[in-house]
Amino acid sequence: MISSKQKLPRHIAVIMDGNGRWATSKGLSRSEGHRAGADSIDRLMEISLELGLEAISLYAFSTENWKRPVTEIRSIFNLLVEFIDSRLEGISKKGVRILHSGSRKRLSSKVLSKIDSAIEITQKNRKLTVNFCVNYGSQEELLNAFSKLSEERRKKKIPIQKPISTKELEKYLYTYPLPPVDLLIRTAGERRLSNFLLWQSAYAELFFTDTLWPDFGEKDLKEALDWYGRRTRKFGGLENG
Repeated sequence: MISSKQKLPRHIAVIMDGNGRWATSKGLSRSEGHRAGADSIDRLMEISLELGLEAISLYAFSTENWKRPVTEIRSIFNLLVEFIDSRLEGISKKGVRILHSGSRKRLSSKVLSKIDSAIEITQKNRKLTVNFCVNYGSQEELLNAFSKLSEERRKKKIPIQKPISTKELEKYLYTYPLPPVDLLIRTAGERRLSNFLLWQSAYAELFFTDTLWPDFGEKDLKEALDWYGRRTRKFGGLENG
């Protein structure tokens, strides 16, 4: 049970795993599993709004997911377009801001247009930020950030010997200006980060649950938040200073 005095994480990241296993267990296609997973996103947004959470990042499609069958990839992106078309108006009215973290390469013009439209329409909303990580890979993000930072320094003729600061680099991450991840949740029993928000999760608390993503609901989120509330976060220091 979450108390009114409990400190909530500013930024929650979620690796939404288990759609395929959920579908298989019910004799359904993987595409139906992804559809059920989209319904879980709806529930997560509603609960997050009720609790007053600030930001959530969702691992929707990784740079490694291109290795999956073409039919499944097509189904995922068709579902993304459908999700935006059917829910954007309601999402915006509730004060939700949509962001995108990930590479724009390989994404179709239709998908990019839908994402850009969602970002533009919701840009002034501040009740909750939902960051969809689509075509996202943390290692690629870091390489891209270093490349852009190096080019910017070259243009400004900044000496190569000058040390790079954390804040300087973070301005070139896909997630800027979101705060660091406080709590990272992974569903379906897996215990790895899978190239997701590695920099941003440097001091995140990691919560793993066996619950498959389509079954993830209010009880599961509150369990994770309650667990987070009991953690002592020292950031490399000592508890009492």
